[in-house]
Amino acid sequence: MPETFTSFMARALHDPQRGYYARRVQAIGAKGDFSTSATLSPLLGQAIAHWLKEESKTMPEVRHIIEIGAGNGQLMQTIQQSLGWWKRQRFQWHIVDTSESLREQQRLRLGKKVKWHTDLTDALKTVGGKAFIYHNELLDAFPVILLQWQNHQWFEVYVELKGNCAQEMLKVHSLTALDLADFSVFQQSPRSKDQRVELHLSVRDWLRNWAPVWAQGSMLTVDYGDLFPALYHRHPQGTLRAYLLHQRLNGTDIYQNIGRQDITADINFTDYRKWTQAFGWDEITFQDQASFIGARTKSPSGQLMDLDGAGGAFKVVTHRKLFK
Repeated sequence: MPETFTSFMARALHDPQRGYYARRVQAIGAKGDFSTSATLSPLLGQAIAHWLKEESKTMPEVRHIIEIGAGNGQLMQTIQQSLGWWKRQRFQWHIVDTSESLREQQRLRLGKKVKWHTDLTDALKTVGGKAFIYHNELLDAFPVILLQWQNHQWFEVYVELKGNCAQEMLKVHSLTALDLADFSVFQQSPRSKDQRVELHLSVRDWLRNWAPVWAQGSMLTVDYGDLFPALYHRHPQGTLRAYLLHQRLNGTDIYQNIGRQDITADINFTDYRKWTQAFGWDEITFQDQASFIGARTKSPSGQLMDLDGAGGAFKVVTHRKLFK
């Protein structure tokens, strides 16, 4: 039976037994499937530590720090080391992660002075709603709705798997009028007659789920993507791709190696910023990663600062939620 691409991506990444994130002890780095900014250089962790110092001056009563999707724990380790012993002792540290294999790696790296949760809403309730939150390369792993423009309208991509073969088919999407208003891609006609786009409806719904529980604090978001319509200027087939042992796979290759490869799509920051604004959060900064790091570290250089690479492709958004 055909299923939506959203359903396929959710199973491929997050199935409890066979999903990529859920069942594997991930190798991150040269011999693994991907490298994150946190594993390539300590610069991002140092910059986030500086950001936490800034925010704690604004809200000294906030004593909890939550990282969502902490990978192998290296980013939190760098942040803690960059804060110094005395400063990090004033905080209580939390990680939200659904992968047991990754939680085990995090425990080995970070020790016992971290509390683990599988749900951000529960974590926020535990800390009374007051927390500094950060996440790096989290949103790009959320399942997307995949749409294609054909015959002057948008169709949703469905997938039927038969053995090692995958057949795509287009069906009329079931998005409501309210959903359509939440996505910038519907505000203008595509530049390509076969344009494909990804909708992070799952990110919007995730935000809506825990936003009412967050009473006070700041949030830092790091991910690759761009504003609309620049996001799709050079991507008529969309930004969806897979990675297997550092090899980028496109097109129908994303249906191969299910459970063994990462599947990801760029973030539409026009949509993301609109959704966060609707919650009444104050947006403090929106900038590329190079600018964020450059303003908070001494003499930064290297791959994370390359504006034609990671330094420009990754964006950083910071928000504040003041207690009312």
